[in-house]
Amino acid sequence: MKYYLKKFNKHLIFGLLLTLLFIGGVQAQTTGKISGIVLDDATGEPLPGANINLVGTSRGAAADIEGRFFILNISPGFYNLRIDMMGYSPVIVENMAISMNRTVPVEIRMVPSVIEGEVVVVEVDRAAAKKDQTGTIKNISSEQLEILPVENLGAVVSMQAGVVEGHFRGGRSTEVSYLIDGIPVDETFGGQYASVEIEPESIKDLEVITGTFNAEYGRAMSGVVNAVTKDGDKEFHGSVYVGRSNYYTSNTDIFPGIDSSAVNLNEDYKIQLSGPILGDRITFFLNGRMQNNRNHLNGIHRYNVDDYSNYFGDTPASWITSNTGSGEYVPMNGSENTSGLGKIVFKLFEGIKFSLMHSINNDRWDGYSHSWKYNPHGLASSYRESAFSVFQLNHMLSNQLFYEFKVSKMETYNGNYLFRDTADSGYVNDTFTNDYGPGFFTGGQNKDHSERWMTDLVTKFDMTWQANNHHSLKAGVNYVQHDLTNEWHQIRNKYDGTPLAVFMYEPVIFSDSSVYADVYTVKPEDFAVYFQDKMEYDEMVINFGLRYDWFDPATEYPSDLRNPANQLNFEDDSTRTSTLLPSPVSSQISPRIGLAYQLGSAAILHFSYGHFFQLPPMYAMYQNHSFLVSPSDYSTVMGNSRLDAEKTVAYEIGLWQELMPGIGLEVSLFYKDIYNLLSTRIISTYNQIEYGLYSNKDYGNVRGLEVKFDVFKKPINLWLNYTLQYTRGNADSPTQAFDRAGNSQDPVNKFIPMSWDQRHTLNGTLGYIGKNFGVSLTGYFNSGAPYTFSPQGESILARVNLYPNNDYRPVRYHADLTGYYHLQLVGGIGLKFDLSIYNLFDRLNENWVNGETGRAYTAVVTEAELSNFKSDFSTYEETYQDPSAFSAPRQIKLGMGITF
Repeated sequence: MKYYLKKFNKHLIFGLLLTLLFIGGVQAQTTGKISGIVLDDATGEPLPGANINLVGTSRGAAADIEGRFFILNISPGFYNLRIDMMGYSPVIVENMAISMNRTVPVEIRMVPSVIEGEVVVVEVDRAAAKKDQTGTIKNISSEQLEILPVENLGAVVSMQAGVVEGHFRGGRSTEVSYLIDGIPVDETFGGQYASVEIEPESIKDLEVITGTFNAEYGRAMSGVVNAVTKDGDKEFHGSVYVGRSNYYTSNTDIFPGIDSSAVNLNEDYKIQLSGPILGDRITFFLNGRMQNNRNHLNGIHRYNVDDYSNYFGDTPASWITSNTGSGEYVPMNGSENTSGLGKIVFKLFEGIKFSLMHSINNDRWDGYSHSWKYNPHGLASSYRESAFSVFQLNHMLSNQLFYEFKVSKMETYNGNYLFRDTADSGYVNDTFTNDYGPGFFTGGQNKDHSERWMTDLVTKFDMTWQANNHHSLKAGVNYVQHDLTNEWHQIRNKYDGTPLAVFMYEPVIFSDSSVYADVYTVKPEDFAVYFQDKMEYDEMVINFGLRYDWFDPATEYPSDLRNPANQLNFEDDSTRTSTLLPSPVSSQISPRIGLAYQLGSAAILHFSYGHFFQLPPMYAMYQNHSFLVSPSDYSTVMGNSRLDAEKTVAYEIGLWQELMPGIGLEVSLFYKDIYNLLSTRIISTYNQIEYGLYSNKDYGNVRGLEVKFDVFKKPINLWLNYTLQYTRGNADSPTQAFDRAGNSQDPVNKFIPMSWDQRHTLNGTLGYIGKNFGVSLTGYFNSGAPYTFSPQGESILARVNLYPNNDYRPVRYHADLTGYYHLQLVGGIGLKFDLSIYNLFDRLNENWVNGETGRAYTAVVTEAELSNFKSDFSTYEETYQDPSAFSAPRQIKLGMGITF
């Protein structure tokens, strides 16, 4: 009864909030706004009735009695604004950059007309464009994306200040939300990535928020990435591109086989089309890309999976070795990636715009494992298939009021396996899986098999009301129905436990009632509503908002954690027997406020504060859904559907200063406390078996400084981003305390640096953009993140109190170069040639290091280790000389495209 009452209350709350929203609510959108005032240049008096038009559109406004005006709901892009008034010379404001969720304020000063037809042309000053920025926000236009030496959206995000080692302002990698056209596309099971990826060429405007953010954004504690997709043009345009890349390095001794151009060739194919279907009333946009990246880490096919070797003997004469491989180099960290996006936009009626969009991804990734170097075909691969369908409606009800209604369906499949069929005849006996002696597998296979299907149905309603010249009210409601099916199995031998197991093999999987499987289907729901008021005055902008989040895990939990699956039978004591109870719903209210104040004519001071909540990844709620505990200590970690939301309380203060026209400097100081972080609590069963249960007990804090310097002096552009950061906490992964207990190490009883606590991060881009030619150079400097130093020779007891992340890796730096040349032919057809060089100076950067030496590709070798090494095909040095410890060597990419 309680369960149904809970469901009824949820729908009642949803209905009431939706009703309130329609009556007086409003919300955030993926469009921008222009606001301004029209004055007489000589007297400073307002000019009511002045006519304002957004050139090339049907949008416009008239100045009110105070000379003020606004134009809402403008798609991101560059526009010209024309102002006309009887008796005055027309004014055109050129190249106004409109970004999502931003206001561009303009002050128009008109002069009486002296010469017939004279037009005054001006540009918006940069201080005006920054005036409403109450937090740290970076908007990157499609034009800026085109000149950056990047292959994907993730590389663009990583260049921003505040993003260090993939972490936003010191938070865990699960604390970022990804959106496309304002719709969440997070991979909520693992929590670290977006389930849908679109190409940079499909993006009209990219918003990256690394600090505090407004109430419109949820499901994130550290950052937000929001990409607005392009619409079709009223004229037909298209491009076809072919690119090839390979590696040219002097470090061929570290990267075996890389000097053979055919082994590591990367291929890239792109196509893009846009244009009208029915004039400018119906347009389309298409983008597709196919990549076959073999990348730079190779193995050697010495062994097949069914080769048997035995190096247990004391002398080479007693060894058994069988190697039937081809001996060829095999790429081991390659990928095959296909993406596609199609969008149709309808503008059939004045003030109404709706669109249909569909995006797909189909990917396969291979991960390098050094111990499988000589048996590369025994490794599993990862797979992803995603389909994202969206309907969007944008309706201007009046010049002051509009709403957006969005419905989306995101279907995602993820898999990791050697063969998708768990009964595939290609699986071989576990007897072949052996690495004793050489330290490399001389046969055998990876037998883990996981598949996961996730469907997210999203309904989103947003409304914006410009109540007057000073208050822009926004509100929105968002509802998501998740449908998750997870299947993890370990491929077992049907004859395990019998004498036949050594000689006979038949692959088999077990049901969810065993520790060799984790199979479940759940349908959680989440709901959010927010209200926000953007108060805009001549010298100050204030953002204030409230957000309410609600989540129903839609599952059950065991009443007795010491006997969760009733594996222990207590017939005479029912108090030690578990029953399954409905998991409670969780909810949070988060207040947020931001302020921007203009200091003089060329400086903006901002301050922001907020509470940010995010539920832990779904694996932490549902893992080990059968609640079975393995018979050995510290080998089971169980999900917990009663987890609380993680919470961040963040503060930020910053100053932007225009040093001179076209040159800006921004400095931001930030601090945040992070509570209820995902961790693992140790539970002891009634028969004294200890296992882990995900819980909320970890804490962290971050403080730091961001500096952004940019120069826009056409045709030269310069961006510099610097981050100084201190990240502390009691654990940098949810299972760290559990793993230490399992290794008989003392708990961490003080704050330690997180493994991404990189002190200094600097990157910069210098670009030249000409009419037909462009080039940019991007440099990266990283001072090195922590690692755990564990000196050779100490006893195990001495290492008990050795804290993690107690030393820092070496400095890393590299540079990337890209350039293009556009040759215009006849009839609007052109040729475009581009060159990209990644890791221009072929720098060997250490991604990770040996814990004993603090450097990559090295080790402290003892006599005992050498005496245990047995191999007739490799050296002991090969066991620790792992090329994946280094970043990719110099890569040169050449491409040619046809534009029309």
